[in-house]
Amino acid sequence: MVLGRGTYLLAGAVIAACMVAIGPSAPRGALFAGSLPVEAVKDVVPNRVMTWNICNPCEVSNVDRAAEIATYAPQVIGLQEACVRDVESIRDYLKSRHGLVYHVKYGSVLRNWGRCGGALWSPGGYGQAVLSAAPMTDHVTVEYPDGGSEDRGYMAVTTTVDGRSVRVFNTHFAERRQEAVRADQAGVLAAAVARHDRAIVLGDFNAVPNAPELTRMWALATDTDPQCRPSAIGDCKTTTDWQSKFDYVFLRGIVPVEHRVHPTASSDHHLLHTDVDMT
Repeated sequence: MVLGRGTYLLAGAVIAACMVAIGPSAPRGALFAGSLPVEAVKDVVPNRVMTWNICNPCEVSNVDRAAEIATYAPQVIGLQEACVRDVESIRDYLKSRHGLVYHVKYGSVLRNWGRCGGALWSPGGYGQAVLSAAPMTDHVTVEYPDGGSEDRGYMAVTTTVDGRSVRVFNTHFAERRQEAVRADQAGVLAAAVARHDRAIVLGDFNAVPNAPELTRMWALATDTDPQCRPSAIGDCKTTTDWQSKFDYVFLRGIVPVEHRVHPTASSDHHLLHTDVDMT
């Protein structure tokens, strides 16, 4: 059957109208996701900070990771074992599905195709990331002189928490059974933290509270859990699937208000968040 020119013009008009109705393309992987209604948009909690080792490599959906974060909607989130493109995807879903808009800074310390994909000649960045509802300045990334079995480091930014400017650090120490390496890393990090009267230190330290390698950190700051001290490890809530406390929110010159630990199927580390009083 031969169609006339008028038929083609009509078909084209119908396609154009459909494209207008559908609107711009959705974020990666979120086919046909539309904007949330205004009443469904959830604001961040302005005095809440979170640390989370998101587990990598793990077969976990970034949709699920975003949903976990959105459940608690912190002002600032420190992620460890983070691939750049995973974090970008998480940000997309936080915005499109939950109405939460975050700025991001990266603390990638290595390029790893096995963990993060990308082209063989240009693998994805891997390390830490900080998401903040407020803009961030004075961003630095420092690789530890000795990472142990894998390159490790810390990153730092200045941002706003509870309406006040504060320096935020995010780190991932060397894996277990590398105590001497972690002690050296703690020395490097502590020297940077000590330059600030007020700081928040997030991260996976791969060490329990009474581990000698954390002595430098305990001398500068307190854990968000007021019951958790090096001499009282039994009072510290565990933060991993293997029943150890490895994840911390260290506070320097800041008062903790309330903290929570949330086990999650999305990682072998639990989410740890705390509300703080910056006044």
